[in-house]
Amino acid sequence: MTDITNDDLLAMMNRLGRGSLLERMGIEITEVAPDRIVATMPVAGNTQPYGLLHGGASVVLAESLGSIGGQLHAGAGRVAVGIDINATHHRAARSGVVTGVATLLSAGRTMVSYDVVVSDDAGRRCCTARITCLLRDQAPGAAT
Repeated sequence: MTDITNDDLLAMMNRLGRGSLLERMGIEITEVAPDRIVATMPVAGNTQPYGLLHGGASVVLAESLGSIGGQLHAGAGRVAVGIDINATHHRAARSGVVTGVATLLSAGRTMVSYDVVVSDDAGRRCCTARITCLLRDQAPGAAT
């Protein structure tokens, strides 16, 4: 098996996001490891009509990070499927970029959970989320 560097993994994750919701929302993955995933997302373009970061955008960021981490933990021939996510919104972001940091809470053979903190440019917590993914074998013939 070929050793893959963190830089290789990061480039691959950003490449896989092309044409997906990650790209549409401007999410850029900046750090990737099975126990910690970090990404940024612009507030502009991801707001409510009132100009505040949409709570659903924070949840998309959180679920994306937790799902990536779950897939890293699942490994080859397996998939991570989100089965639960919850979020508490603490403060509004009106401009700039938010950063999501997913930290591994628990990882087993069939399930993985991440705590995700979304913060604004000043480092203030905007949202706290938790995502749990089921780890299962990939269906035969499914795209990787």
